[in-house]
Amino acid sequence: MTELDGVSLPSGKPKRQTSVSQSPASTRGLAWLLGALAAFGPFAVDAYLPAFPRIAKDLGTSIGTVQITLAVFLLGLGVGQVFWGTLSDHVGRRIPLLSGCLLFSGTALVCAMTHNIHILIVARLLMGIGGSAGVVVPRAIVRDLFEEAEAAKFYTLMMFVSGVAPIAAPLLGSILLTYFNWRTIFWALAVMGGICTVACLRSCPETLAREDRMRGHVSDVFRGYGRVLVNRRFLGPAMALGCVLGMLFTYIASSAYLFIELFGIPVALFGILFAANSFGLYIGTQSNHWLLRRFSSGKLLRSAMWMNVGCALLLVCCTWTKIGGFPLFFAILFLCISTLGSILPNATAIAMQPFPDEAGSASAVLGIFQFVLGAIGGAVVGIFQNGSALPVAIQILCFGLVAQGMLLLNRTAHRSR
Repeated sequence: MTELDGVSLPSGKPKRQTSVSQSPASTRGLAWLLGALAAFGPFAVDAYLPAFPRIAKDLGTSIGTVQITLAVFLLGLGVGQVFWGTLSDHVGRRIPLLSGCLLFSGTALVCAMTHNIHILIVARLLMGIGGSAGVVVPRAIVRDLFEEAEAAKFYTLMMFVSGVAPIAAPLLGSILLTYFNWRTIFWALAVMGGICTVACLRSCPETLAREDRMRGHVSDVFRGYGRVLVNRRFLGPAMALGCVLGMLFTYIASSAYLFIELFGIPVALFGILFAANSFGLYIGTQSNHWLLRRFSSGKLLRSAMWMNVGCALLLVCCTWTKIGGFPLFFAILFLCISTLGSILPNATAIAMQPFPDEAGSASAVLGIFQFVLGAIGGAVVGIFQNGSALPVAIQILCFGLVAQGMLLLNRTAHRSR
């Protein structure tokens, strides 16, 4: 065994660790840290959504203009992954990760202190770019340390932490708005970023050895992305992962309309129901961690995907026939979201597996897939709205069918080869 910045790795392969059981305490600590970094995006989105009216009033602008701050944040969250992923393959993991944390924290402070909507928009764009480092670099770190089976377990541990964000963020935002003003939310995000920066300095190892870092010109970078995009073992699970994120964003974007306006759920109960579905996702990740002791990540991914498509089909039938009303609709939706707890970590581990030397670039491409298809899901959901839940259910089913189709095509191509 050799030592790399305090992490024990097998000799002869300085970037790999073969088992998470070798140092469970340090593994859990690293998973908590990387999971917290991955939670930057959900916290920065969900926590301030209830504050839109107050922001618009305080800055003397419209709700529509405030909504631009969300759009540019998501844009930065997607585009920034290409930058940080490429940089991490060339200079190592720690520098991009620390830089992203500092940028996230600094721009959160700007958001908290500004009195100009245009400055807020620019700061949110840069905040998204900074936060994207917490998405793309941790995936590369996991690929540096673990092979597919152990990586799936580690991603599940990460989701244990990051999965808390969609549950806690809306509740935290509501509490802060109840007792303070909207700027307090960004102060809290700045503190979160600062704590993660210190934790990275103290506990996050450099997992990419100098001899394994990419060297060359810009053309070599584009060739690296080309190798990722033409790899069949990557495209299937990556496309499936993007589609299930589209499914998740479809639900998130339409949840307030479905629960409050369509089914007449009180506003106070909406946050509880939203948190309940997030808790279902959390249950799925913990079940996946236990099941990985007995089954491969590929088998679990295929099984969870079939369950997801089945739940989506039931959701369409429920909304079409209106049988069971809201209780049955919510129960099926809960099961559908819960299956993502197994799909997300296993698909990520399988997609990242073919790229031991280009993990940063592969993670960046994977993030772009997730962002683009997720954004499509959130944007398209309102176009076909007809006053019922049926268009939402159909869109969720379509995303599930495409994801399953990608996995089946990928498996067929792999067998033929």
